[in-house]
Amino acid sequence: MEQKVYLCIDLKSFYASVECVERKMDPMTTNLAVADPERSEKTICLAISPSMKALGIKNRCRVFQIPKDVKYTMAPPRMKLYIEYSADIYAIYLKYVAKEDIHVYSIDEAFLDVTNYLSLYQLTAKELAVQIMEDIMKSKGITATAGIGTNLYLAKVALDITAKHVKDNIGYLDEELYRKTLWNHRPLTDFWRVGAGTVKRLAGLGIMTMGDIAHADEDTLYRVFGVDAELLIDHAWGRECTTMEDIKAYKPKNSSMSSGQVLSRDYNFEECRLIVKEMTDALCLDMAEQGLVTQSLSLMIGYSNELAMKPAGGTTAMTVCTNSYRMIIPYVMDLYERIVQRDKPIRRLSLTCNNIMDEAYEQYDLFTDYAEVERDRKLQKAALEIKRRFGKNALVRGMDLQEAGTTIERNQQIGGHKSGE
Repeated sequence: MEQKVYLCIDLKSFYASVECVERKMDPMTTNLAVADPERSEKTICLAISPSMKALGIKNRCRVFQIPKDVKYTMAPPRMKLYIEYSADIYAIYLKYVAKEDIHVYSIDEAFLDVTNYLSLYQLTAKELAVQIMEDIMKSKGITATAGIGTNLYLAKVALDITAKHVKDNIGYLDEELYRKTLWNHRPLTDFWRVGAGTVKRLAGLGIMTMGDIAHADEDTLYRVFGVDAELLIDHAWGRECTTMEDIKAYKPKNSSMSSGQVLSRDYNFEECRLIVKEMTDALCLDMAEQGLVTQSLSLMIGYSNELAMKPAGGTTAMTVCTNSYRMIIPYVMDLYERIVQRDKPIRRLSLTCNNIMDEAYEQYDLFTDYAEVERDRKLQKAALEIKRRFGKNALVRGMDLQEAGTTIERNQQIGGHKSGE
């Protein structure tokens, strides 16, 4: 069987680097933090430049955690700009590798299966990585780092751990080298998919390293971690059976569509009722735009951080399968009334349309007014067309104009942050 070769390429301090490039500053020597100056000092920095990391400042820190004696530029988030840069860099990948051999892992990270390209270009994996990284720097001014591995997991670990300790920012791992150099590496949280909770449970078993996991009693690991133990054991040995072909062929059994937000302040029961209505309206329009319907919705309500209370949550099944706001909203509001404590302040919420399916499966009950359904459908299509031509805020509901409403502001954001327009 042919030995696979993967690249995992990361764009170093991506958001901060883009802001530096736009200001004609060197991302490697400029102190810059991407954060919204209109929010409080508790707001999280989306990114800080490498020079700030070199000072010991943690990435994704809060603004108030930056030492007062450190001079830096604060750049408001411009999500639309970052997406444009990311798309341009994806186009660079396409110069070297077909789209079937690229998996975009995040806005600043991608896996490339270069197995069949090395002989074509007469290059080693490292030489090809260097060529792509230099192309990114020349075209966009962004420094990239790379991991090379004989499977997807090793490429990711080579990027996250090995590449950080070499001058050329390129790490390489095969299974043998992984066991030789990283079996004793700590902390375990440096490894992909190993979180603090997993580390704590492993420590309870006296397991501190990947080498310890590899030689641990498998029955004990399965008892503690269930089916997740299989992945933990494979990764301890540097194994990964998933290939690029598997990723491309994957189709989820069930699809869902969700919307969530963290509120800027604590909301009371009535104010949050408005937010739930706004989110329901937005999800209904999203489903209509994509020709999808749902028959089940889930709602999660998180209370104020000061209360340290468990979130409230629940699911409602409808007698109809639809994307009509008029038909869905009674179910959502009934669920809201049932699960939320009225006297507790609310800080975050999420709404999910479960098991969404094609509009061909739309169905109604005996009490459905079909004339109203058709009228709703025409209104949705008209609203979508207006928003498409003139922007999301060109048409809003009266409830969106209320003081507690967030829709108008959120329509100017991407991923909960300013789009930069």
